[in-house]
Amino acid sequence: MPDAPIRYQSADEDSARWLEFPFREGDIVISTRSKSGTTWMQMICALLVFQTPDLPAPLSTLSPWLDWLIVPRDEVYDRLAAQQHRRFIKTHTPLDGVPIDPRATYIVVARHPLDMAVSLYHQGQNLDRKRIRALAGEPEQEMSSDRDEAPRPVRPLDEWLRAWIENDADPRAELDSLPGVMWHLADAWARRESGNVVLVHYDDLTADLEGEMRRLADRLGFSVAEETWPALVKAASFEHMRANAEHLAPDPAGIMKSRSAFFRQGTSGSGQAVLSADDRARYRARTEELAPAEMLDWLHRAERR
Repeated sequence: MPDAPIRYQSADEDSARWLEFPFREGDIVISTRSKSGTTWMQMICALLVFQTPDLPAPLSTLSPWLDWLIVPRDEVYDRLAAQQHRRFIKTHTPLDGVPIDPRATYIVVARHPLDMAVSLYHQGQNLDRKRIRALAGEPEQEMSSDRDEAPRPVRPLDEWLRAWIENDADPRAELDSLPGVMWHLADAWARRESGNVVLVHYDDLTADLEGEMRRLADRLGFSVAEETWPALVKAASFEHMRANAEHLAPDPAGIMKSRSAFFRQGTSGSGQAVLSADDRARYRARTEELAPAEMLDWLHRAERR
């Protein structure tokens, strides 16, 4: 008998919401760390499911975030139960926290952790934290504290990134820490030979979007007419997604200051660019403590190019 899923909890997520979820044949679960290509993969799956750039509803409606506490569990379950198309569901929970159902396919997207961290840094400045606390049910007197009246100065990116590299957090408690990122990816890496687990590298999407979309269509069993591909690939491009941020940004509860800013840059290498050679060496040493060498070669191969 497989081990019971690990329960991951934070202020606005609870992976226990997966435990009673009724899977269907053909379900797709998109499991990523924050700012690692989640919305991009949701868009690619939407385009493969509907085979048109004209999606029938906002992306977050078509592909809900199942373990996000801001939306009641039963509401998410009911929405998914009503869907007649092939379902594709978002989670930031590692695969060891999600039931592995043989009817489903699990897609894990990996991004260079330094690039992911830079995007996370900028995303933090784009969030309306007072609204998030209100939606999470924090008492009103706490929400009106001095932290809203006089926010602290933003820490410089290079300083923040060095602290992020050194943070020795419990990976199960802080999934967006460096140990948490490695925990998530190493678990997926260990499952990569499974027939229903697919690993995707963010840099491969950047370098050859059409090739990766065709590979995913093949793995997921989608048949796409040749004349349809150009429109689908264009719709999955960073430029198209940023131009359509109002419908594609994952913001059903209005917690972002700017939906367009969610699609900030989309390129690789920004993390290494702000660090010194010594900082980069320290990062490599830390990752070698946290993940197998073979996985790190795959994850960091853009550095060699």
